Amino acid sequence: MTISIRLTPDEEARLDVLAQRTGRSKSFYVRTALHEYLADLEDAFAAGSAIEVFEAEGRRSRPLAELKAETER
Repeated sequence: MTISIRLTPDEEARLDVLAQRTGRSKSFYVRTALHEYLADLEDAFAAGSAIEVFEAEGRRSRPLAELKAETER
């Protein structure tokens, strides 16, 4: 699939420099960035869904500091 995106002049310049310095294509870096970003988004949505299920079951979430303090006693 081919897509097109608009980059700011700064983004384009940075991408050009990176590609030239590493010998990789600009497309490689755009695909790599997209892959990483999509993975992060998928994780965030999965976590959000898990929290919704957790709370729908009537369970209560607590701050990490509270849980750590509880285990240190």
